[in-house]
Amino acid sequence: MVRKRVYDPLVATVIDPNELDLAGLYKHLSAPSDRGPSLVRRLLELARDEDLGGVGDITAEASLTPDSALSCILSAREPVRVAGLRGVPELIEVFGGGLVWQPLAEDGDQIEAGAALGRISGPARSVVSIERTLLNLVGRLSGVAMRTASFVEEARRGSGSVRVLDTRKTTPGMRVLEKYAVRCGGGHSHRLGLHDAVLVKDNHIAHVPDDQLEAELERLASRARNVGDLQFVEFEVDRMAQLRAAVSLPEGMIDIVLLDNFSNNELCEAVTLRDAESPGLLLEASGGVRLDTIRSIAATGVDRISVGSLTHGATNPDIGLDADAVA
Repeated sequence: MVRKRVYDPLVATVIDPNELDLAGLYKHLSAPSDRGPSLVRRLLELARDEDLGGVGDITAEASLTPDSALSCILSAREPVRVAGLRGVPELIEVFGGGLVWQPLAEDGDQIEAGAALGRISGPARSVVSIERTLLNLVGRLSGVAMRTASFVEEARRGSGSVRVLDTRKTTPGMRVLEKYAVRCGGGHSHRLGLHDAVLVKDNHIAHVPDDQLEAELERLASRARNVGDLQFVEFEVDRMAQLRAAVSLPEGMIDIVLLDNFSNNELCEAVTLRDAESPGLLLEASGGVRLDTIRSIAATGVDRISVGSLTHGATNPDIGLDADAVA
């Protein structure tokens, strides 16, 4: 079975991110480490620097007086699965300027068009300076959550127990936040990176003949188990001969087999083989999974379906920030 604990060197603690609720997961992913600020903090600081450029908002300084105040409502202009609101307080801290944030919804909420997500108020110059980065953050993450929710809903029509997982096909620098957004949409997290789980893919074993594959997989699994406290050990296979080698390994050597681009008939055959030879082994389908195919994939009996487009195929919903009151 999948190991329950994973070492994340960026946070320097042992934890399974899928066992945390959303509040705990965000706290975990945004915590600083002994090596310095968290990835979230570094991303927010970069977003600030690319917009303000070390100079500031010159339009705000030209058009607004230092003592003017502004209150704005962050609202959804279409139905939205919310993600990213937990990052707003730290975004305000990074930008500075004495702003106050009042959340009116929570990450993971499904809200209707016109509903308010929160209110931000304070010096007018500070409000307009943070506006675009705030909208980018909440919009991007809500888009990922919305897309994830649609895939999860469709997958559950095929199987009530299947898990829909993200991949490492994320926006550079935004991975931990996008994986958090997947959780907000009801999905699950695959490995965070190359540091917390072993996934042996085709290029790792391309040189190994089929008749030597079982011995090589056992050797690799034994080495992997000595690396440390991992989330899981997984092997990718793209044909039945490789799967037969994987299910023949001693129990506990590997946790998951990734079935890459298997047809639905092949997935059914793989499930039958797994049930007969290694019932404790988890099977994960992957490769070109679409919204119109995930239900039938789930119905084959696989345990997990990983979908790269949860993140790389997401689009931002229409979320706006509009003045509520001016003083």
